[in-house]
Amino acid sequence: MSLKPIIILPDTRLRAVSAPVTAVDDGVRTLLDDMLETMYDAPGIGLAAIQIAVPKRVIVVDVAKREEEGEENPEKKNPIFLINPEIVLASEETSIYEEGCLSIPEFYAEVERPARVRVRYLDRMGIAQELDADGLLATCLQHEIDHLNGVLFIDHISRLKRDRVVKKFAKDAKRRVDETGTE
Repeated sequence: MSLKPIIILPDTRLRAVSAPVTAVDDGVRTLLDDMLETMYDAPGIGLAAIQIAVPKRVIVVDVAKREEEGEENPEKKNPIFLINPEIVLASEETSIYEEGCLSIPEFYAEVERPARVRVRYLDRMGIAQELDADGLLATCLQHEIDHLNGVLFIDHISRLKRDRVVKKFAKDAKRRVDETGTE
């Protein structure tokens, strides 16, 4: 396993639609393991392959530490590996969570999404699965699946706030280029 760099807004690859995985093989499993290590190191609760510049329909999530009441236990892990995930059912009832994103560091906003979803996907062995989720897991799955479609959580907030965030990150990226000569 190895840590991968996470691409940051305004990187245009974040707007790319990721390609389906055609075969679940050792290369895909290595990608999943690298993504999980990168997500834990960040630290985060979800990561889409496109966030490490790999345009494949692959996500990893682990909300176990965040859903526990009380003190966080860093040893409690429950990673979920999803290949070619798709939302097949979403509730009409909605919930609001404050979301953040490893590709938009240090920016958070409340986002309203369906409260419950059913996701169909292939697991790390290529076996078809379905997962019913609510609460933080439902929000995280929707957030990461959005990434696979080139959608960022800031697309769910007001245009004014979104424009401010995009402008700030574009300015920061330009400053980094000016200071180092590279991005």
